[in-house]
Amino acid sequence: MQTQARGAVDSPHSVAVPQHVAIIMDGNGRWAQQRGLPRLSGHRAGTENIRRIIESCAEFGVRVLTLYAFSTENWRRPEAEVNGLMMILGEVIERETVKLHEKGVQLRHIGSLEGVPAGLRQRVEYAVNLTRANTCLAVNVAFNYGGRAEIVDAVRRMMADGVQPEAVTEELISSYLQTSGLPDPDLVIRTAGELRVSNFLLWQGAYAEFWSTPCYWPDFDRAELQRALSDFGRRHRRFGSL
Repeated sequence: MQTQARGAVDSPHSVAVPQHVAIIMDGNGRWAQQRGLPRLSGHRAGTENIRRIIESCAEFGVRVLTLYAFSTENWRRPEAEVNGLMMILGEVIERETVKLHEKGVQLRHIGSLEGVPAGLRQRVEYAVNLTRANTCLAVNVAFNYGGRAEIVDAVRRMMADGVQPEAVTEELISSYLQTSGLPDPDLVIRTAGELRVSNFLLWQGAYAEFWSTPCYWPDFDRAELQRALSDFGRRHRRFGSL
């Protein structure tokens, strides 16, 4: 794993750009606390940042972006915070979906909608259906998502389909995951200085490069994304070889 190093920033167009970037959006609460604001203000600032990063990824030539918005473990947070976050996410989907659709962004959901408030579930389904045919940039919103739960669900569906043990391959397992048909992430970015994957894309991220920045998610801007992409472009990916 590599942390951020400040310095000269290459243009992403002059280095290899990852096809698939995945971001663990961390630090909303700490961003708010530093400013003497309630945690929900940090979550609201974080959601305001999503469209800017989506637009920057499209500009830089990224083909797939996966955003870790809400994990299966996040239900353990205080009820008021969870309810407030659900409300904010619903507002953002309602406000931003048409704008992103007009830019050719395909919105996808990975995770489970079980237990999600009906109004938010309907907004998620509307956004996915509206943008289904778009091809500029695929954006996976990992909401109520956990990597272990995704693998367990894939195994259960394989068993239900009668897959025999000798027929199980890595390619077959990948085809049962919610990211089926998309390339695995090349680069995983985590904000707020943390150095763990937190149950995120455990199967798909096996060979991803990792990049951590101390920047909190609401402050993670185009320039910070460009630093991550530039650093990725300078790395030599060996995939176990020399």
